[in-house]
Amino acid sequence: MDQPSGRSFMQVLCEKYSPENFPYRRGPGIGVHVPATPQGSPMKDRLNLPSVLVLNSCGITCAGDEREIAAFCAHVSELDLSDNKLEDWHETPDCHSCSFHTAQMRKGLPRLSSSSLLVLLSPATEALVSKIVSNVPQLEFLNLSSNPLNLSVLERTCAGSFSGVRKLVLNNSKASWETVHTILQELPDLEELFLCLNDYQTVSCPSTCCHSLKLLHITDNNLQDWTEIRKLGVMFPSLDTLVLANNHLNAIEEPNDSLARLFPNLRSISLHKSGLQSWEDIDKLNSFPKLEEVRLLGIPLLQPYTTEERRKLVIARLPSVSKLNGSVVTDGEREDSERFFIRYYVDVPQEEVPFRYHELITKYGKLEPLAEVDLRPQSSAKVEVHFNDQVEEMSIRLDQTVAELKKQLKTLVQLPTSNMLLYYLDHEAPFGPEEMKYSSRALHSFGIRDGDKIYVESKTK
Repeated sequence: MDQPSGRSFMQVLCEKYSPENFPYRRGPGIGVHVPATPQGSPMKDRLNLPSVLVLNSCGITCAGDEREIAAFCAHVSELDLSDNKLEDWHETPDCHSCSFHTAQMRKGLPRLSSSSLLVLLSPATEALVSKIVSNVPQLEFLNLSSNPLNLSVLERTCAGSFSGVRKLVLNNSKASWETVHTILQELPDLEELFLCLNDYQTVSCPSTCCHSLKLLHITDNNLQDWTEIRKLGVMFPSLDTLVLANNHLNAIEEPNDSLARLFPNLRSISLHKSGLQSWEDIDKLNSFPKLEEVRLLGIPLLQPYTTEERRKLVIARLPSVSKLNGSVVTDGEREDSERFFIRYYVDVPQEEVPFRYHELITKYGKLEPLAEVDLRPQSSAKVEVHFNDQVEEMSIRLDQTVAELKKQLKTLVQLPTSNMLLYYLDHEAPFGPEEMKYSSRALHSFGIRDGDKIYVESKTK
């Protein structure tokens, strides 16, 4: 069902968390007492507000009264405003700005600078994202995904409203790099940034780097050239986790020593569904000095290999990686993979074997190929059937039961199945014949092989 247009943040907040719709506190939060309000206000006498507010897909287009936001949200630490209709970062001056400053000072909250209220926008522009965020002083997580924020650029004078945010999600917002740069400059404690589905084809570097950022999700863009990816290392020297899935990166074109300088702290990288086509690109991952976790599913390089070959060949090439595609690499799996790697390349011409092969030969020595052993159960056997003084060689199916074998022998020995006794003799076993007394027992459970013997006797003998 389509959400109604033109709804304010405060209107949606009061509707969702009213005692009728949200009667109990769920997790950490407080009950907010609201005094009587002017006629027409959506506020109730009391709301049950958790510290994590989820207001996604509510058709929010504007903020509402700032005094009400400040009264309700002083304790809120996480706010999800994804998939609304927030088009602008800024707030325009209005007749309430001075009274709002007074109200802020009475509450003991920081006074907004006048410059943040004097951003020049069109007269129709509503007070949107910064107006909301500036009144949530404890905010650490903010999700603005799927809002059309590309329609305006965040000014530095407004970005101060976000200064306490540690995790920011801007997926599918089409936020410009200019806006991203402003955020990085004004959010000194930002640790996690999500920039997925923003149609980026290039990366724009700011004038200064961001040392606080530890995790960057920038999946599902169109960053194909390594010259763009390397800029992320320049921008975020403390980066611990880099998620580049679905970017069709075609190669890692960087000297090994340069990779170590660009990403000195990188512990985890996802190249899921990238365009990598060379084993040399996989080998280059060893140049990241702290790398422990890698995701490499769905890349063209690995398509020709079996599932077993893919995992073992990658593990053997990356000696420092302890988790591959989300699964822990145990010591036993690593040794198996490295031995598999040696045998995989043992017959390859010396000029074509990878350097890692020679390292592993030094560790394990040159290994002979494993003998091929067919472990599939035998489906039939040629046996000798002995009855009285007759001996007949015949092939029998091992998936059938003793009762079914008796039916097969009925014509040969001219005995009814009810008057038939069967004995099995393993021609290599030191024991005597074993009676096949249970009619429902499968023949393969006896371990019958070619050359064994079946003895048939009559019960009335």
